[in-house]
This record gives sequence, structure tokens and C-alpha cells, in this order.
Amino acid sequence: MLRRILAQHRRQKASSSELPRQEAAQPISLSLSSNLQENLDTIKTLLGNSHDLLTRSFFIGNTQHSCAVVCIDGLANSAMVHEQILANIQLMISTAEKTVPDDPEEILSLLFEEVLSVIEIKKESDFQLMLDCVLSGDTALLIDGTNQVIVIDSKGWATRAVEEPAAEGLVRGPRDGFTESIRDNTVRIRRRVKDYHLRFDGSIVGERSKTDLVVAYIDNIVDKELLDEVKRRLATIDIDEVEESGFIEQWIEDDFLSPFPQIHSTERPDKVAASLFQGRIAILLDGTPVVLILPVTFGLFLHSPEDYYERWIVGTLARLLRYIASFLAVFSPSFYIALVTFHPGLIPSDLAFSIAATRDGVPFPAFLEAILMVTTMELLQEAGLRLPKPLGQTVGIVGGLVIGDAAVSAGIVSPVMVIVVALTAIASFAIPSYQLAIAFRMIRFFAMFTAAVFGVYGVILSFIVIMIHLTNLTSIGYPYLSPFAPQMPRDWKDLILRAPITFLRKRPKALHTQDETRMRTGDQS
Repeated sequence: MLRRILAQHRRQKASSSELPRQEAAQPISLSLSSNLQENLDTIKTLLGNSHDLLTRSFFIGNTQHSCAVVCIDGLANSAMVHEQILANIQLMISTAEKTVPDDPEEILSLLFEEVLSVIEIKKESDFQLMLDCVLSGDTALLIDGTNQVIVIDSKGWATRAVEEPAAEGLVRGPRDGFTESIRDNTVRIRRRVKDYHLRFDGSIVGERSKTDLVVAYIDNIVDKELLDEVKRRLATIDIDEVEESGFIEQWIEDDFLSPFPQIHSTERPDKVAASLFQGRIAILLDGTPVVLILPVTFGLFLHSPEDYYERWIVGTLARLLRYIASFLAVFSPSFYIALVTFHPGLIPSDLAFSIAATRDGVPFPAFLEAILMVTTMELLQEAGLRLPKPLGQTVGIVGGLVIGDAAVSAGIVSPVMVIVVALTAIASFAIPSYQLAIAFRMIRFFAMFTAAVFGVYGVILSFIVIMIHLTNLTSIGYPYLSPFAPQMPRDWKDLILRAPITFLRKRPKALHTQDETRMRTGDQS
């Protein structure tokens, strides 16, 4: 069908016409022709004579054997194309006084084996694969008289400078982060994991976007069943474009109805390297600095790389504070609603009188008061994210102070409610994972509703419902609440308590790693 369309295109000499959408969606089934001009015309037609398509036809040495290079402007390294491809072919042959054979196949072998000084180079006879390589930044060298081409790795697009991840800042630790280039990201992992068992399995996702994807793991540590399951799920991806790793996360997660993240995302190479050493798998996608780590547990979202860089007492205290912050971020407003509305007798007398005095004249019940203030806090937080960074911080701080003070002065909310909401916001910011913080923001409203209906019993009921859900939740088939449920006491040394490094001799039991031992000396218990 595609040949018929191309033939019709040439007859009409309408080089600017486009292929019908139905035909463009079909895989290209053309074979490379031995006629150079026909191949060039086909490439130009398929790409719609795009202005960024670069072609350069020339003769080899002093002969009449014609060839051409094809690449995409901006994706290919122009200096490399000029110096290591064109210069080598046009100048080196004549300088070295090499004899150019008459057979095109022999010319191709000469260029491939002796002339081109490029490390990554291959021969290709499939039109689809050749065109995919060109659209990925490679350069194709076509020779008249042969149906094979030489594909040269010449990727060289501009990339962002290495920066510290804004959402994962540390006081102590490395300052580098991933960028949008998948090759730069694999290099940053290689620098930290110099194990020859480290594997980077590449594939392509997206029927039209054809985005590079890499699965990273350590071959003699990772659970093979886990690896097979991850690759099976990735193979089921059937979508035109994969713009960000969030597409991958949503496609392969276990429960799309759960508000809790089942795959961890990070921009820190040190966190990815540590996860690989534990026996986890990392998924890298070209075009995004966000790398996925799986499988995960609830506790992993409350861990920070800094826990291991500081002494174990400091790391344990920081983790304990994060668990307390998680509880406050979800249940602070609901406890306020329950105590003020249903159980004022549980509040100490002096505090109860103080709260009653501050609520004098407030026209709304505690539930609506809390909903109003929590929603306002969410709006300020969302607005601060969308505005430019300096302006966003100003709006968040000044807006919160002004709105809170104005609401109290107008008698709409009580000062105690403002304190509760401020405590909730601070607790939310103490959570290292933005994904988990969003989940807590959603289930906070559920806890507030149950507290408004059933009081403290409603808060307890919401906690039980959340724990039942977490107990049944899995990440790529692995228990989300492990090592709490199922219980694995050996892993408790690196959960809330961050035991001294010399005590962490085993990898997490829940991951079923091939090699469980992390430390080769001393007691292996």
C-alpha cells in the first residue's frame, strides 16, 4: 500500500502532500533500494520534506561512485558529521591514496572497516530501522548500487546542565541530578555502580514517539521473577506517545484506583544506585529526568538518602519525625473536628474554655470551618507551584498570613483552626516524597468527613480503612506494607529505626534477592 502511495506521489510531483493518517499509522514495510536517488526521495516523502532534514550527496574520492549522508538538524552532532564522516570519506581516501573498488558492496565494506573513525557504527538493510535511527539522532550513509546503509551514532542535541533536584534537596550528600538525556542518566548510574553485573536493557515505547526506555538492574542481585514481570508489563504498553515516565508508572502499576503511589519516582542518581544495590529495578525514559524505582514499600517513601549519610541516631530521629508528620498531615484536622463537635469532654478544661472563647461568633460548624481553611491551604500551595519560583514563595507565605489573619478578624474561622491548618501544612512539607504527600492530601478529606459524622470513632474507622487498603495493596506483586505486613523482623533495622551501618548486613528480605548478603565480614545474622 505504501509503495502505491509513493508511486502516486511521484507521478503527481506533489512533494508537499502528506500521507493519509490511516496509512501513516501502519508500519513501514519498504526495503532499501539499490538506487540512491530513490532512497533519498522516499525518505524526503515520508518526512514530508521537513526543513530540518539534512541530506548531502557527494562522490567518493576521484571516482563517480555517489553516496549521501542523511541526518536531522539539531539531533545529530554537526561537528562529528563534518569531521568524522564527510572529512574521512572525502579527504582520507585521497590522502591515503586508497584504491576505491568498483563494486558498491566493496565500497561499503571499505568505508565501514577502514575509513569511518566512529566507535558505534552498524550496517542496516531495513528501511524502518534506518529511518528510526535517523529520527533518533543518528546519521545514515547511503551508497548508490547497494541496498545496505551504514548507520553512525552521531547523537548530539543540546542538554540541560546538571543541577540539584529542586524537590529533593539535602543538607549533606551529592548535588547532581538526572537530566532529560537518557545517556547522561545511565552514565551517572555507572559512576556509582561499577559492578560488571549492572545491566541496561533498552527498548522503544510509543508507536509514534518511539521513545528510548532503559530497564536498569544488577543481574546477580535482582529477583528474576520480578524482572520478568516488569518486562512483561512494559511489553504491553500500546500507546502512540510516551511523553514522561508518569505514562509508564500509570500503565504498569497494580491498582489504578488507589491514591497511594505504587512506584517511586526520583531525580537523584544516588537514590537510584542505592535501590539497585538493594535488588530493586529502575526504569529510565528519554526526555525526562524522573526515574522510576520498583517495587516499593510504604516505608521507602519516608526514607531519604540523607538518613544514611548522617550518623544512625540522626537518621533514626529524622525518620521518626517523618512518621509523626505523616500522621499529623492526615488526621490533625479530623481530630480537631471530632473533639470540638462530639467530644469536648476529652479536652482539658482550660484548653476547652480557651477554644470555646475563640469560637465565639464563628458562624460555621467545625467541619465547614476546617474544609474552608484546608481548601484555602491547598489552593495557596497549588498557586505557589504554578507561579514563578520567587513569586510563588511570596504568594505562599504572604497569602497564608494575610488570608489567615483576615479570616480570624472577620470571625469566619477561629485562631485554633488556623493553628491546626498551619501544623497540617508543615507536617505535609516534612514528607520527602511529593507523591505520598499528594496521597495524604486526598485522604485527609476522607478522614475529616468521617470525623464530622462519627466523631473520634470516625477517625479510628478511617484509620482502619486506610490500613486495610494498604495491607491489600501491592507494588508489582510485592506487599506494600512489608516488613510490617507480612512481618519480617530482620528488615525492621532499616525501617523506622535506622540501625548503624555495620548492622545492615542483609538486603531487604521482601525483595527475594539472589544475593542477600551486603556485608561479607562479621556476623551474617
